[in-house]
Amino acid sequence: MPDDTQDVISGGHLVAKALKAEGVDRIYTLCGGHIIDIYDGCVDEGIEVVDVRHEQVAAHAADGYARITGKPGCAVVTAGPGTTDAVTGVANAFRAESPMLLIGGQGAHTQHKMGSLQDLPHVDMMTPITKFAATVPDTARAADMVSMAFRECYHGAPGPSFLEIPRDVLDAKVPTEKARVPKAGAYRASTRSGGDPEAVERLADLLVHAEKPAVLLGSQVWTTRATEAAVELVRTLNVPAYMNGAGRGTLAPGDPHHFQLSRRYAFSNADVIVIVGTPFDFRMGYGKRLSPDATVVQIDLDYRTVGKNRDIDLGIVGDAGLVLKSVTEAASGRVNGGASKRKEWLDELRAAEQTALDKRLPQLRSDASPIHPYRLVSEINDFLTEDSVYIGDGGDIVTFSGQVVQPKSPGHWMDPGPLGTLGVGVPFVLAAKQARPDKEVVALFGDGAFSLTGWDFETLVRYDLPFVGIVGNNSSMNQIRYGQSAKYGKERERVGNTLGDVPYDQFARMLGGHGEEVRDPADIGPALRRARESGKPSLVNVWVDPDAYAPGTMNQTMYK
Repeated sequence: MPDDTQDVISGGHLVAKALKAEGVDRIYTLCGGHIIDIYDGCVDEGIEVVDVRHEQVAAHAADGYARITGKPGCAVVTAGPGTTDAVTGVANAFRAESPMLLIGGQGAHTQHKMGSLQDLPHVDMMTPITKFAATVPDTARAADMVSMAFRECYHGAPGPSFLEIPRDVLDAKVPTEKARVPKAGAYRASTRSGGDPEAVERLADLLVHAEKPAVLLGSQVWTTRATEAAVELVRTLNVPAYMNGAGRGTLAPGDPHHFQLSRRYAFSNADVIVIVGTPFDFRMGYGKRLSPDATVVQIDLDYRTVGKNRDIDLGIVGDAGLVLKSVTEAASGRVNGGASKRKEWLDELRAAEQTALDKRLPQLRSDASPIHPYRLVSEINDFLTEDSVYIGDGGDIVTFSGQVVQPKSPGHWMDPGPLGTLGVGVPFVLAAKQARPDKEVVALFGDGAFSLTGWDFETLVRYDLPFVGIVGNNSSMNQIRYGQSAKYGKERERVGNTLGDVPYDQFARMLGGHGEEVRDPADIGPALRRARESGKPSLVNVWVDPDAYAPGTMNQTMYK
């Protein structure tokens, strides 16, 4: 036991010092008796404590904060149900490759296995969905273990870590000289790898000689802040680019190399396909949607992702920005980089884009009531500015938006990622608006998705975080309803998927925000503009046609 004359520090204050060293300026939390010493430390270190109404929201917000800022996010929750409530948020960050730390409370070491309040085997539960999960064994190790957890977040592709801290470890005080507090910037190496130089040269050669190349820019293009390198490559080598996940917005709409609606056509007809920072998962048909005759190249931060689910011709493990920059440099000067011969290919793809758009145009401009979802997402797309961060949280309605809404700047698209988690919208708004108060935040919710975490709309009001929210309301979990109808017939399409007709505009007003209801498509644009001008958190409740389904919903293999 330290004597009263020694300089001592508690576990919670050591945690806060380690968070400060990592550049964390706010934590997302729901209070609990096990963790309050961390709050006390955060106050001393100038770290904002942002309190929410559900631990899932705290974890999603930490995930969202990492995506927006490029710095790791942090959520702090209490033991037992506090930690289990956060599991969904951590799992979402795991599949989305988002670096964040969840700190969970735990009963005192002295009560281990005795049945203390909220005692659960948190580390065992978190291990499969994190890159690192551990217990802090001793107060003097608290800061060291936090730094270790953050370091592990960046091993390969980024992801979440978890630490549990027993209450007696967190509350105890130790002599300051015995505690290791890693120095900021002195305990993590650069994770930027330029890839195998020979493989880079080979890719450059492939692109120079390709007649019909195509590149898909995935989420790691944003994760590695590779926008400039990606744009330079596609422009220098005259390569059509498609974008998914957080890679959306790498090229602005209207850019001659920005393509969206012709992806399947391109991947069926290209001779060289370069997949950057996205796995061959369900979004890619597990790689089966790529032409079997194409030369397929995959660039990824994680070795384990390369060549998973389908064979490839070339794999490069490395940082997207460094790899793409090196490829451009290696190709430049070689017969104009092969760029001049690709005009016909780009014209062919542009014609395919126009054909797809013309087919959809009547629905995008539909005056029908109930409102066609295509009309709603078209109005949202027209509403966005270069400073609008777009967040999609839902099933069928967000699938509609994925084909129409085009962010106008890099890093301005947020969706849950491949876990497909509903409920990310409100916490992503919270994170985005706090991290970038200069940006407008526009969020589209399905009515089912909003209801999962919607009570934290009050948190947005409490913190005075204005945003434009839209609920595409069809009183249904419509993506699932379509599948049930397709598999079991119309007479069983309404089992377990039908919601009440909830006036979410009134919900917003009840909590102190701005709310409007829209039933006429002509009223969508004016309502969105009034929500923007209100200066409040807002919900525009738009009643959409429950019998209109997105093509992406109808094409899902699980329903066939």
